[in-house]
Amino acid sequence: MVTTRRAQTALTFSDEAFAEEIRASLDLVEERLLKAVDTDQPLLRQSGSHLIRAGGKRFRPMLTLACAHLGDPTRPGILDAAVALELTHLATLYHDDVMDEALVRRGAASANARWDNSVAILTGDYLFSQAAQMMADLGIDAVRLQASTFARLVRGQINETMPQPEGIDPVEWHLEILSEKTGSLIATCAKFGAWFAGAAEATIATAEEFGEVIGVAFQIADDIIDIASDSSGKTPGTDLLEGVPTLPVIYALADDDPAEARLRELVAGPVPEEDLPEALALLRGSKALGQARATLLQYQERARSLAKSLPDGPAQKALVDICDYMIERDA
Repeated sequence: MVTTRRAQTALTFSDEAFAEEIRASLDLVEERLLKAVDTDQPLLRQSGSHLIRAGGKRFRPMLTLACAHLGDPTRPGILDAAVALELTHLATLYHDDVMDEALVRRGAASANARWDNSVAILTGDYLFSQAAQMMADLGIDAVRLQASTFARLVRGQINETMPQPEGIDPVEWHLEILSEKTGSLIATCAKFGAWFAGAAEATIATAEEFGEVIGVAFQIADDIIDIASDSSGKTPGTDLLEGVPTLPVIYALADDDPAEARLRELVAGPVPEEDLPEALALLRGSKALGQARATLLQYQERARSLAKSLPDGPAQKALVDICDYMIERDA
């Protein structure tokens, strides 16, 4: 098994030749990302490259490049699409850190902590502008799809900050938020890869659906890891301390078991740091965590079914490998 990007992700592809090809393309993505922020404005060049140099899984461009193998991966526009979509993702991270008042991102000081909120916001805006310029070169249909994707992403972020409307199941509401704020961009990454590679319309549609489903699955897995893992490289309970609503917490709050009343009391808002060990212990032993894992499995199985319905070949096998990785990272 070969990793798809050096020292960045445990995701592996079973086809070693395919993995090597994706790795080489991701190296080009890295070069293009840094080139996109190589401006003559010193502060913007430094802040714009800050998160790029901090690393990351590069899952989104990897998915674009993998789905391009559902058609002709040598066709023009594929690499540009992968870079533009990763720039879009990076831009959202700058803005997210301002909204969350985050101090750390990818093991380094966040841009808002290192400089200030204004620099972080303007840097995110600059990355959006660079992505838009690349999309413009790809054609009006690409611009239109990126714009509609960004609208969904923002709608998901807004809904996450608003009180849940009455009469809506809290789990369904949360999963719809995940589809919009996370799944939408990953769906577009998969679609762009197949689309620019000239794949059949049915194949493009299936790739897009796969991207949205696996995007939601990745977010659910991250939420579970934040509670269940002591070895993920991330401090357990970060979301609990910040009062971020995650699927395990939503399941816990929706339960009325008297035996878990203390858990509901603890996670009803941001968990005080002194109560974090108790909250983690209760969540790890709760029905809610099992329910969240069952939901993750449903999304993983749905994504696997979509992947297996695609034409046989290295791209199809790679998407199945991604589904397997979903379960391995939560194990």
